[in-house]
Amino acid sequence: MAHGGGCGCKLSPAVLSSLLSNVSEAQSFKQLLVGTETGDDAAVWQVDERTCLISTIDFFTPMVDDPRDFGRIAATNALSDVYAMGGMPIFALAILGMPLGKIAPETVRQILDGGRELCRVAGIPVAGGHSIDTPEPIYGLAVNGVCAPSALRRNCEAKAGDVMILTKPVGVGIYSAAFKKEALPPADYADMLASMTMLNSIGAELAKDSGVHAMTDVTGFGVLGHGLGMARGSGLRFVLRSEAVPLLPRAIELVQQGFVTGASGRNWESYGAAVALPADYPLWRRQIMTDPQTSGGLLVACAPDRVDTLLRRVRDAGFPSTSVIGEMHVGAAGIEIV
Repeated sequence: MAHGGGCGCKLSPAVLSSLLSNVSEAQSFKQLLVGTETGDDAAVWQVDERTCLISTIDFFTPMVDDPRDFGRIAATNALSDVYAMGGMPIFALAILGMPLGKIAPETVRQILDGGRELCRVAGIPVAGGHSIDTPEPIYGLAVNGVCAPSALRRNCEAKAGDVMILTKPVGVGIYSAAFKKEALPPADYADMLASMTMLNSIGAELAKDSGVHAMTDVTGFGVLGHGLGMARGSGLRFVLRSEAVPLLPRAIELVQQGFVTGASGRNWESYGAAVALPADYPLWRRQIMTDPQTSGGLLVACAPDRVDTLLRRVRDAGFPSTSVIGEMHVGAAGIEIV
Protein backbone atom coordinates (compact mmCIF):
# COMPACT_ATOMS: atom_id res chain seq x y z
CA MET A 1 0.00 0.00 0.00
CA ALA A 2 3.05 2.31 0.11
CA HIS A 3 5.14 3.75 -2.74
CA GLY A 4 8.22 3.83 -0.49
CA GLY A 5 9.05 2.81 3.02
CA GLY A 6 10.72 3.92 6.23
CA CYS A 7 13.28 6.69 6.03
CA GLY A 8 13.73 5.84 2.36
CA CYS A 9 10.58 7.85 1.64
CA LYS A 10 12.08 11.08 2.96
CA LEU A 11 12.48 14.01 0.59
CA SER A 12 15.97 14.09 -0.90
CA PRO A 13 18.55 16.37 0.76
CA ALA A 14 18.53 18.65 -2.30
CA VAL A 15 14.75 19.09 -2.28
CA LEU A 16 14.69 19.68 1.46
CA SER A 17 17.46 22.27 1.19
CA SER A 18 15.55 24.18 -1.50
CA LEU A 19 12.39 24.20 0.62
CA LEU A 20 14.24 25.67 3.59
CA SER A 21 16.47 28.06 1.64
CA ASN A 22 14.33 31.13 2.33
CA VAL A 23 13.84 30.41 6.04
CA SER A 24 15.40 33.16 8.12
CA GLU A 25 18.32 32.00 10.24
CA ALA A 26 17.96 34.96 12.62
CA GLN A 27 17.52 33.68 16.14
CA SER A 28 14.92 36.16 17.33
CA PHE A 29 14.11 33.87 20.26
CA LYS A 30 17.09 33.65 22.60
CA GLN A 31 15.73 30.50 24.23
CA LEU A 32 15.65 28.64 20.89
CA LEU A 33 19.05 26.96 21.06
CA VAL A 34 18.55 24.71 18.02
CA GLY A 35 16.29 25.42 15.06
CA THR A 36 16.65 24.66 11.35
CA GLU A 37 20.07 26.23 10.80
CA THR A 38 22.18 23.04 10.66
CA GLY A 39 19.56 20.38 9.89
CA ASP A 40 19.91 18.96 13.38
CA ASP A 41 17.83 16.10 14.75
CA ALA A 42 15.41 18.10 16.91
CA ALA A 43 14.48 21.60 18.03
CA VAL A 44 15.73 22.66 21.46
CA TRP A 45 14.26 25.32 23.73
CA GLN A 46 15.98 26.34 26.94
CA VAL A 47 13.34 26.45 29.67
CA ASP A 48 15.64 27.64 32.46
CA GLU A 49 19.27 27.41 33.50
CA ARG A 50 18.93 23.70 34.29
CA THR A 51 16.53 22.39 31.65
CA CYS A 52 16.24 22.23 27.87
CA LEU A 53 13.12 20.95 26.08
CA ILE A 54 13.87 18.79 23.03
CA SER A 55 11.06 18.42 20.50
CA THR A 56 10.94 16.35 17.31
CA ILE A 57 8.51 14.67 14.94
CA ASP A 58 9.11 11.69 12.69
CA PHE A 59 6.72 9.52 10.66
CA PHE A 60 6.77 7.48 7.46
CA THR A 61 5.10 4.80 5.36
CA PRO A 62 5.73 1.13 6.19
CA MET A 63 8.79 -0.80 5.07
CA VAL A 64 7.57 -4.12 6.49
CA ASP A 65 4.31 -6.04 6.25
CA ASP A 66 3.79 -6.87 9.92
CA PRO A 67 1.78 -4.01 11.50
CA ARG A 68 3.23 -4.43 14.98
CA ASP A 69 6.76 -4.39 13.57
CA PHE A 70 5.92 -1.23 11.63
CA GLY A 71 4.77 0.48 14.82
CA ARG A 72 7.87 -0.59 16.74
CA ILE A 73 10.24 0.58 14.00
CA ALA A 74 8.55 3.96 13.60
CA ALA A 75 8.56 4.60 17.35
CA THR A 76 12.22 3.64 17.75
CA ASN A 77 13.15 5.92 14.86
CA ALA A 78 11.29 8.91 16.30
CA LEU A 79 12.73 8.46 19.79
CA SER A 80 16.24 8.37 18.34
CA ASP A 81 16.20 12.10 17.55
CA VAL A 82 15.93 12.97 21.24
CA TYR A 83 18.73 10.58 22.20
CA ALA A 84 20.92 12.01 19.43
CA MET A 85 20.62 15.46 21.02
CA GLY A 86 21.75 14.07 24.37
CA GLY A 87 18.29 14.02 25.93
CA MET A 88 15.84 11.62 27.51
CA PRO A 89 12.28 11.42 26.12
CA ILE A 90 9.43 12.20 28.52
CA PHE A 91 6.29 11.58 26.41
CA ALA A 92 5.13 11.12 22.82
CA LEU A 93 2.10 11.87 20.66
CA ALA A 94 1.08 9.56 17.82
CA ILE A 95 0.72 10.64 14.17
CA LEU A 96 -1.54 8.27 12.25
CA GLY A 97 -2.75 8.27 8.67
CA MET A 98 -4.70 5.26 7.40
CA PRO A 99 -6.62 4.49 4.19
CA LEU A 100 -10.10 3.97 5.58
CA GLY A 101 -11.89 0.94 4.18
CA LYS A 102 -8.61 -0.66 3.01
CA ILE A 103 -7.05 -1.56 6.35
CA ALA A 104 -8.97 -3.32 9.12
CA PRO A 105 -9.23 -1.54 12.47
CA GLU A 106 -7.51 -4.49 14.15
CA THR A 107 -4.48 -4.01 11.89
CA VAL A 108 -4.32 -0.33 12.77
CA ARG A 109 -4.58 -1.23 16.45
CA GLN A 110 -1.54 -3.49 16.06
CA ILE A 111 0.48 -0.61 14.61
CA LEU A 112 -0.45 1.56 17.57
CA ASP A 113 0.28 -1.26 20.00
CA GLY A 114 3.75 -1.71 18.50
CA GLY A 115 4.51 1.98 18.98
CA ARG A 116 3.27 1.95 22.56
CA GLU A 117 5.32 -1.16 23.27
CA LEU A 118 8.57 0.55 22.29
CA CYS A 119 7.62 3.66 24.22
CA ARG A 120 7.10 1.53 27.31
CA VAL A 121 10.61 0.15 26.82
CA ALA A 122 11.82 3.75 26.70
CA GLY A 123 9.86 4.48 29.88
CA ILE A 124 7.41 7.00 28.41
CA PRO A 125 3.70 7.16 27.57
CA VAL A 126 2.03 7.85 24.26
CA ALA A 127 -0.15 10.61 25.67
CA GLY A 128 -2.38 11.32 22.67
CA GLY A 129 -2.11 12.05 18.97
CA HIS A 130 -3.93 12.82 15.76
CA SER A 131 -5.29 10.65 12.95
CA ILE A 132 -6.53 11.26 9.39
CA ASP A 133 -7.71 9.31 6.35
CA THR A 134 -4.79 9.01 3.89
CA PRO A 135 -4.13 7.14 0.60
CA GLU A 136 -1.17 5.31 2.18
CA PRO A 137 -0.51 4.07 5.72
CA ILE A 138 1.51 6.56 7.79
CA TYR A 139 2.62 6.27 11.40
CA GLY A 140 5.10 7.98 13.67
CA LEU A 141 5.53 10.05 16.80
CA ALA A 142 6.06 13.58 17.98
CA VAL A 143 8.42 13.22 20.91
CA ASN A 144 9.35 15.61 23.70
CA GLY A 145 12.43 15.14 25.84
CA VAL A 146 14.65 17.01 28.25
CA CYS A 147 18.33 17.48 28.99
CA ALA A 148 20.58 19.79 30.94
CA PRO A 149 22.13 22.56 28.81
CA SER A 150 25.55 21.03 29.46
CA ALA A 151 24.39 17.69 28.02
CA LEU A 152 23.02 19.12 24.76
CA ARG A 153 24.89 17.70 21.78
CA ARG A 154 24.50 19.18 18.30
CA ASN A 155 25.59 17.90 14.91
CA CYS A 156 27.75 20.97 14.24
CA GLU A 157 30.25 21.04 17.10
CA ALA A 158 32.79 18.40 16.08
CA LYS A 159 36.41 19.45 16.54
CA ALA A 160 39.49 18.91 14.39
CA GLY A 161 41.11 15.66 15.45
CA ASP A 162 37.86 14.10 16.67
CA VAL A 163 37.41 10.41 16.06
CA MET A 164 34.12 9.35 14.45
CA ILE A 165 32.21 6.39 15.91
CA LEU A 166 29.18 4.67 14.36
CA THR A 167 27.06 2.53 16.70
CA LYS A 168 24.87 0.39 14.38
CA PRO A 169 25.57 -1.60 11.21
CA VAL A 170 24.53 -0.16 7.84
CA GLY A 171 22.41 -1.91 5.22
CA VAL A 172 18.79 -1.55 6.32
CA GLY A 173 17.74 0.00 3.00
CA ILE A 174 19.45 -2.78 1.06
CA TYR A 175 17.76 -5.43 3.18
CA SER A 176 14.38 -3.72 2.76
CA ALA A 177 14.85 -3.65 -1.03
CA ALA A 178 15.47 -7.39 -0.95
CA PHE A 179 12.46 -7.88 1.35
CA LYS A 180 10.17 -6.11 -1.13
CA LYS A 181 11.33 -8.54 -3.83
CA GLU A 182 10.72 -11.50 -1.48
CA ALA A 183 14.45 -12.23 -1.52
CA LEU A 184 15.20 -11.76 2.18
CA PRO A 185 15.23 -14.95 4.30
CA PRO A 186 13.57 -14.89 7.75
CA ALA A 187 16.92 -14.83 9.59
CA ASP A 188 18.01 -11.72 7.70
CA TYR A 189 14.64 -10.08 8.34
CA ALA A 190 15.21 -10.73 12.04
CA ASP A 191 18.63 -9.04 11.84
CA MET A 192 17.11 -6.03 10.09
CA LEU A 193 14.27 -5.78 12.60
CA ALA A 194 16.59 -6.13 15.60
CA SER A 195 18.71 -3.22 14.34
CA MET A 196 15.73 -0.98 13.62
CA THR A 197 14.10 -1.58 17.01
CA MET A 198 17.24 -1.10 19.13
CA LEU A 199 16.76 2.13 21.05
CA ASN A 200 19.60 4.67 20.78
CA SER A 201 19.21 5.51 24.47
CA ILE A 202 22.99 5.26 24.89
CA GLY A 203 23.09 8.76 23.38
CA ALA A 204 21.85 10.28 26.63
CA GLU A 205 24.72 8.60 28.47
CA LEU A 206 27.34 9.59 25.91
CA ALA A 207 26.26 13.23 26.19
CA LYS A 208 27.35 13.28 29.83
CA ASP A 209 30.96 12.74 28.69
CA SER A 210 32.74 16.03 27.98
CA GLY A 211 34.87 14.21 25.40
CA VAL A 212 31.79 13.72 23.19
CA HIS A 213 31.55 16.89 21.13
CA ALA A 214 28.84 16.19 18.55
CA MET A 215 26.22 13.57 17.67
CA THR A 216 23.60 12.82 15.07
CA ASP A 217 21.68 9.73 14.05
CA VAL A 218 22.12 8.13 10.64
CA THR A 219 18.76 7.81 8.91
CA GLY A 220 17.37 8.53 5.44
CA PHE A 221 20.36 10.37 3.97
CA GLY A 222 22.78 7.53 4.68
CA VAL A 223 26.20 7.56 6.29
CA LEU A 224 27.51 10.04 3.72
CA GLY A 225 24.58 12.43 4.02
CA HIS A 226 24.52 12.66 7.78
CA GLY A 227 28.31 12.64 8.00
CA LEU A 228 28.40 15.48 5.48
CA GLY A 229 25.89 17.44 7.57
CA MET A 230 28.16 17.09 10.58
CA ALA A 231 31.26 18.06 8.57
CA ARG A 232 29.65 21.12 6.98
CA GLY A 233 28.09 22.28 10.23
CA SER A 234 31.45 21.99 11.99
CA GLY A 235 33.46 23.49 9.12
CA LEU A 236 35.67 20.39 8.89
CA ARG A 237 36.64 17.58 6.52
CA PHE A 238 35.42 14.13 7.47
CA VAL A 239 37.99 11.55 6.36
CA LEU A 240 35.88 8.40 6.18
CA ARG A 241 37.31 4.88 6.04
CA SER A 242 34.42 3.18 4.29
CA GLU A 243 35.77 -0.34 4.80
CA ALA A 244 35.57 0.31 8.55
CA VAL A 245 31.83 1.07 8.43
CA PRO A 246 29.97 -1.79 10.17
CA LEU A 247 27.52 -3.63 7.92
CA LEU A 248 24.63 -6.02 8.31
CA PRO A 249 25.93 -9.53 7.53
CA ARG A 250 24.63 -9.81 3.94
CA ALA A 251 24.70 -6.14 2.91
CA ILE A 252 27.57 -6.55 0.44
CA GLU A 253 26.14 -9.70 -1.11
CA LEU A 254 22.68 -8.17 -1.55
CA VAL A 255 23.82 -4.81 -2.93
CA GLN A 256 26.03 -6.61 -5.47
CA GLN A 257 22.91 -8.51 -6.54
CA GLY A 258 21.23 -5.18 -7.29
CA PHE A 259 19.06 -4.67 -4.22
CA VAL A 260 19.25 -0.88 -3.90
CA THR A 261 16.59 1.67 -2.95
CA GLY A 262 15.69 4.64 -5.13
CA ALA A 263 16.56 6.90 -2.22
CA SER A 264 20.19 5.78 -2.42
CA GLY A 265 20.52 7.29 -5.90
CA ARG A 266 18.65 10.45 -4.94
CA ASN A 267 20.96 10.89 -1.99
CA TRP A 268 24.07 10.73 -4.18
CA GLU A 269 22.59 13.16 -6.71
CA SER A 270 21.93 15.59 -3.87
CA TYR A 271 25.34 15.67 -2.20
CA GLY A 272 27.80 13.64 -4.27
CA ALA A 273 29.67 16.77 -5.42
CA ALA A 274 30.87 17.29 -1.83
CA VAL A 275 32.29 13.77 -1.52
CA ALA A 276 35.81 12.92 -2.74
CA LEU A 277 36.02 9.29 -3.83
CA PRO A 278 39.07 7.17 -4.70
CA ALA A 279 39.45 6.72 -8.45
CA ASP A 280 38.61 3.01 -8.33
CA TYR A 281 35.80 3.23 -5.79
CA PRO A 282 33.16 0.62 -6.76
CA LEU A 283 29.54 1.64 -7.33
CA TRP A 284 28.24 -0.99 -4.93
CA ARG A 285 30.28 0.41 -2.06
CA ARG A 286 29.06 3.92 -2.80
CA GLN A 287 25.51 2.57 -2.72
CA ILE A 288 26.15 1.23 0.76
CA MET A 289 27.40 4.63 1.91
CA THR A 290 24.26 6.36 0.56
CA ASP A 291 21.89 3.60 1.71
CA PRO A 292 18.98 5.13 3.66
CA GLN A 293 18.84 3.83 7.21
CA THR A 294 15.58 3.58 9.08
CA SER A 295 16.28 3.94 12.81
CA GLY A 296 20.03 3.80 12.20
CA GLY A 297 22.85 4.24 14.65
CA LEU A 298 24.44 7.26 16.25
CA LEU A 299 27.37 9.01 14.59
CA VAL A 300 29.53 10.37 17.40
CA ALA A 301 32.45 12.81 17.25
CA CYS A 302 34.70 12.42 20.27
CA ALA A 303 38.13 13.34 21.56
CA PRO A 304 40.82 10.74 20.68
CA ASP A 305 41.66 10.07 24.32
CA ARG A 306 38.07 9.00 25.03
CA VAL A 307 37.66 6.56 22.14
CA ASP A 308 38.55 3.29 23.91
CA THR A 309 36.37 4.07 26.92
CA LEU A 310 33.41 5.09 24.77
CA LEU A 311 33.70 2.06 22.50
CA ARG A 312 33.55 -0.24 25.54
CA ARG A 313 30.61 1.67 26.99
CA VAL A 314 28.56 1.52 23.78
CA ARG A 315 29.35 -2.14 23.07
CA ASP A 316 28.49 -3.09 26.65
CA ALA A 317 25.14 -1.31 26.18
CA GLY A 318 24.20 -3.77 23.43
CA PHE A 319 25.78 -2.35 20.27
CA PRO A 320 28.43 -4.96 19.37
CA SER A 321 29.03 -3.56 15.87
CA THR A 322 30.13 -0.14 17.14
CA SER A 323 33.20 0.94 15.17
CA VAL A 324 35.58 3.82 14.53
CA ILE A 325 34.97 4.90 10.91
CA GLY A 326 37.12 8.01 10.49
CA GLU A 327 38.32 11.34 11.81
CA MET A 328 37.57 15.04 11.46
CA HIS A 329 40.34 17.16 9.95
CA VAL A 330 40.99 20.80 9.16
CA GLY A 331 40.19 21.42 5.49
CA ALA A 332 37.43 22.24 3.06
CA ALA A 333 34.13 21.14 4.57
CA GLY A 334 33.06 17.85 3.05
CA ILE A 335 33.87 14.15 3.03
CA GLU A 336 36.94 12.37 1.75
CA ILE A 337 36.67 8.59 1.45
CA VAL A 338 39.89 6.65 1.87
